[in-house]
Amino acid sequence: MKKMKIANGPAAVPAIVQGCMRMPALGTDAAAELIRCAYELGISFFDHANIYGGGEAETRFGDAFSMTGLKREDVILQSKCGICPARKVFDWSREEIISSVEGSLKRLKTDYLDVLLLHRPDLLYEPEEVAAAFDELEQSGKVRWFGMSNVPPMMFELLKKYVKQPLIFDQVQFSMEQSQLIDQPLFMNNKTTDMSFMRDGGLLDYCRLNDITIQCWSPLQVGMFGGNFVDNPDYPELNAALAEVGEKYGLSKSAAAIAFILRHPANMQVIAGTMNKEHLADLVSAADARLTRDDWYKLYLASGKFLP
Repeated sequence: MKKMKIANGPAAVPAIVQGCMRMPALGTDAAAELIRCAYELGISFFDHANIYGGGEAETRFGDAFSMTGLKREDVILQSKCGICPARKVFDWSREEIISSVEGSLKRLKTDYLDVLLLHRPDLLYEPEEVAAAFDELEQSGKVRWFGMSNVPPMMFELLKKYVKQPLIFDQVQFSMEQSQLIDQPLFMNNKTTDMSFMRDGGLLDYCRLNDITIQCWSPLQVGMFGGNFVDNPDYPELNAALAEVGEKYGLSKSAAAIAFILRHPANMQVIAGTMNKEHLADLVSAADARLTRDDWYKLYLASGKFLP
């Protein structure tokens, strides 16, 4: 498994992260098998959120982890907070952040999180409150590193003015189909396509300039709820290209799509949300492949883009 050094953060982390949102679908024994399988494949990084399954994802992981024989220090546990479905708000208040972390620690059966991300932008957030929460969590040893998720550059800049801790991750949606993160520079002065619109404030270059690692969620998905584009009849050209490039590198079409993301020089992490051990092993094979520039562009163009 390809390893990455996170600036101002943990060293030698895997390029592929195990996402745990769907873990409530597994029984405790099956969840333990998946955790152990992921670890044996080189995935020592597990992504959670306090809202996944209403907290059940963290509970299932916490119950299962004790059955794996792994030590807490063998893995990196990341969770997210700030989304409050019952109240229909996003909340980055000090009280909510602290309470959310305490709940995650209890469910995960651990004394600390390696990483905490603020999940989605709270439009009413006060950076001083976030800073106070981060200080309390760091000083108590309950969180080691911090970041955000689905957040544009200027929110990072504002928060950086107040927090003492480096902000080391931004977790955003990115796939071959949802590739706005990299599209806009090609079309910046082209009035004939919506791809000329900058929707994220230049997030990719901002993160590269500021040593923030992008974590890509839903790397095989169409939109937020559009299903998988692999073997999707609506994407014949893309699937043909994935098959051709995959055959060249000994990869499945799904793994070729992951290799496309990992080839980018921004050194992004990919979050694999599958609960299927065979599928996970297949995706992990992408970490050892390095696509040529020509093959990368072949996939990019097959996904429906064009070069001006």
